[in-house]
Amino acid sequence: MEIHHFKTISSGIPIYGGYVQPKTIRGVVVLVHGFGEHSGRYLQDVVPMLTDMGLAVLFYDNYGHGQSGGKRGHCPSYGALLELLSEMLGKATDLFPKAPQFLYGHSMGGNLVLNYALRHKNHLRGVIASSPYLRLAFQPPKWKMVLGKAMMKIWPSVTMPSGLDPNGISGIENEVAQYKADPLVHDKISPMFTFPMIEAGEWAIDNAANLRIPTLLIHGTADPIIDFNGSGEFHSNNPEFTTLELFENGYHELHHDRCREEVFIVIQSWLRQQL
Repeated sequence: MEIHHFKTISSGIPIYGGYVQPKTIRGVVVLVHGFGEHSGRYLQDVVPMLTDMGLAVLFYDNYGHGQSGGKRGHCPSYGALLELLSEMLGKATDLFPKAPQFLYGHSMGGNLVLNYALRHKNHLRGVIASSPYLRLAFQPPKWKMVLGKAMMKIWPSVTMPSGLDPNGISGIENEVAQYKADPLVHDKISPMFTFPMIEAGEWAIDNAANLRIPTLLIHGTADPIIDFNGSGEFHSNNPEFTTLELFENGYHELHHDRCREEVFIVIQSWLRQQL
């Protein structure tokens, strides 16, 4: 699998990206990673699963993540996150002008792809949201939320520990160990990343009925990081255009969990229907 790397500038910040393509291209997927991690963590499993179907995959590291620039765990604004996603879709159009486009987002990326589909005019063929960050599965300490909201007004770029427990990403010990050992993974988050993301998650649930793009929602029922009931509410508000697949005892990163083969079968089956 040959990876083509590229760099660009968005909101004055250097952004790293890359893409892979099969010999015969049936479509293109723009992949958006989760908070605190980076696109490279998808190259061993998710990306090959998609290219095996004849799908090119364009991926990138968000502001403050991975190989992209910016303060770790901080972004210019939520609008900038959506604009960067729009720019990546534009890049995908330039590279593969005739290919139908899909979005694939995990966790934070799931929040972004759903909000993009709801808020922006587009020609997407479909959206896949993996454990989408619509609502947290845990309640952050009250003092932390109060302090964060105060900092949002006076120092929105200050970062604090995210509180994300790495043990919640997978039931496979080796996957958790690899996550902890990854030098590009971080646990910092700023108020500018925190509160607009939380608000956008609730907004997406409330406005899900307006979605007119086929959307697959996948979530594990044992996810201790993001509440799977948020995905359930999103689906309940738009059963016509969304498909919800829950994986019993699945943790946060289903593509790195014990049920990954079953998850990939569901994703590929859904994609075949859209193609």
